[in-house]
Amino acid sequence: MTGDSTAVALRAAGATAGVPGAAKSAAGGAPAEAREVARAAARAAGVEVRTVHDVAGIAAVTDFFSDVWQTPRSAPPYPAEVLHSLVHAGGAVHAAFDGGRLAGAAAAVFGPPAGADVYSFVAAARASDRGVGFAVKQAQRTWALERGARSMRWIFDPLVGRNARFNLVKLGAAGTEYLVDFYGPMADGVNDGDESDRLTVTWDLVRPSPSRPVPDAAVRDAAPATRRAPDGAPLARRDAGGHHVWCRVPHDAVALRAADPVLALRWRHAVREVFTEAFAEGFTATGMSRDGWYTLTRSPEEGTA
Repeated sequence: MTGDSTAVALRAAGATAGVPGAAKSAAGGAPAEAREVARAAARAAGVEVRTVHDVAGIAAVTDFFSDVWQTPRSAPPYPAEVLHSLVHAGGAVHAAFDGGRLAGAAAAVFGPPAGADVYSFVAAARASDRGVGFAVKQAQRTWALERGARSMRWIFDPLVGRNARFNLVKLGAAGTEYLVDFYGPMADGVNDGDESDRLTVTWDLVRPSPSRPVPDAAVRDAAPATRRAPDGAPLARRDAGGHHVWCRVPHDAVALRAADPVLALRWRHAVREVFTEAFAEGFTATGMSRDGWYTLTRSPEEGTA
């Protein structure tokens, strides 16, 4: 990826009519801070991030999503008609451009309660991402805060550790809901043959916390193992106080799914059991280590209830 650093900018323009909070954000000075963070993120990534509304721009984003999810462009995962309708309804499609090349994109709509929450239903960046994904999310954050939103939610595949680390550590969101086989069977080139479990994350747009402290690896590895993974090594650990659960995912779930879908499905079911049990007890996902371990936490009050 190449980028002209002298021409990098970030624009978050878009129609505001009829959008809750468009005239005045409930987040006080947060939009101004968010704009500065978004500009810096775009500059660091060497891209320009802007909202797109025109036919050609929406079509380019649709083709980009087809390439990411390895579907024919004649059968995109997010058709242009859907994205156009989303924009018309008050949502936004953001696209990151490296010169004339589309490097990342995302789409979001307003959701409950009372328009203070935004739902980002798709986001992607090229594999050679140099911070493009971060720049796109910061552009979404700016757009949402300027319209009065205070939080943003989206879902992702919990087996994909690199996405978990981006969402939970880089952005400071928290995993708040585990969804079993959310979409049912999927026939794209990334998810085909697997069950579509997803983890909902919630991002505090006003006070993101990317520096959330988590126990170090020594503390985790000293905790007793409670489950074994398909590879025979520990899958889950739990501390004696009942405030932390750790769960491991495969090194590269996407590659594993392509090479051995049966084994990948065994991992899916194993991780699902850990998460559904932990979430039922009041845990949330708050971290992901570089070696593939989620940290799930709950407050002392919840632990003693």
